[in-house]
Amino acid sequence: MRILLTNDDGIYAPGLRALRKELQQLGEVVVVAPASEQSGVGHSITLLNPLLVQEVLDEQQQFVGWAVEGRPADCVKLALLELLPEPPDVLVSGLNAGSNAGINVLYSGTVAAAIEGAFFGRTSIAVSMEYTKPKPLDFPSGAAYAREVVAQIIAQRPPKGTLFNVNIPSLDKGPIKGVRVVPQNVAPYVETFDRRVDPRGRVYFWSKPDIDCPEPLPDTDVSALADSYITVTPLQFNLTRHELLPQMKDWQWRW
Repeated sequence: MRILLTNDDGIYAPGLRALRKELQQLGEVVVVAPASEQSGVGHSITLLNPLLVQEVLDEQQQFVGWAVEGRPADCVKLALLELLPEPPDVLVSGLNAGSNAGINVLYSGTVAAAIEGAFFGRTSIAVSMEYTKPKPLDFPSGAAYAREVVAQIIAQRPPKGTLFNVNIPSLDKGPIKGVRVVPQNVAPYVETFDRRVDPRGRVYFWSKPDIDCPEPLPDTDVSALADSYITVTPLQFNLTRHELLPQMKDWQWRW
């Protein structure tokens, strides 16, 4: 099995390194990932600058893949259209440092890379790991859980272009209770900014990292993750609200 591995934390991120090691138990892994961190860039792509690409080797001077001076979605486009001699059987994006549940899915470069893979008809899986304390994450353990989930998804032979979002709970909270298939939470998050003044008297704001969802909807990715379950959510990228189409066709449009 051929696996394309990417992320938004950058090709040298410890989460990607740990997940690559685990996924090699499932098949051949080739990495095409951003040369630097691209967290929170969503599904943006690069249009006005060249996409510089450089081969990356591991500690044994063995080929790992390519580092791309671009966004996660750029990496997937280049991998599938230019870099890989054969198309992958599956695309995995991660292991992200921090969960991508609830509305975070909309901003996540990790999820965007998986969406791009689904655009191209590849089974695509975004994998993230929650953190609750300001200390290094146990990426090797998280990657082992991720590999088990990825293997079980692949074993089901989902249709080409199927898209999944997986979140591993923080291991600081205790043992993982199991796996739950749940929808994305759409309850609003609470976001805060630190207001500051620079030496020239100009006001600026710095987004605080402690984004919270105080009232998540029950039986969703946010609530299940908080209860120490691995969450698996099937996603789609067609944003059309189909049930409203018939009603809108009867509107009296003017031009």
